[in-house]
Amino acid sequence: MAGSAACMVHCLALPLLLAAVPAAAAIIVIPESFHRWVLLLAVPLAAIALLGGRARHAALWPLCLGAAGLSLLMIGAFALSEGGIERAVTVTGGILVALAHAANLRLRHGCGAP
Repeated sequence: MAGSAACMVHCLALPLLLAAVPAAAAIIVIPESFHRWVLLLAVPLAAIALLGGRARHAALWPLCLGAAGLSLLMIGAFALSEGGIERAVTVTGGILVALAHAANLRLRHGCGAP
């Protein structure tokens, strides 16, 4: 549960951090490979959290939503060059993963139980 909560906080904060990156880039040098390295850490952690939720509450849709978001994040990081489309795909993926974690957390606590 702590892993799911930590990942949800990460995914909710990521869009805010991404919005601050252009301003921070004037002060801090962030390599282009940073997104790929963070993604290589985030994918297994998110998968563990979402699969754990699925095992507990049995709802498949948060896992599918999270998988779609992670797929978009991977496409943005590994298949698209930097630009408007890459940013849109990455932000959309981050939002989907955040929504999946929020749904997973709600279902695990019985708020969305049928």
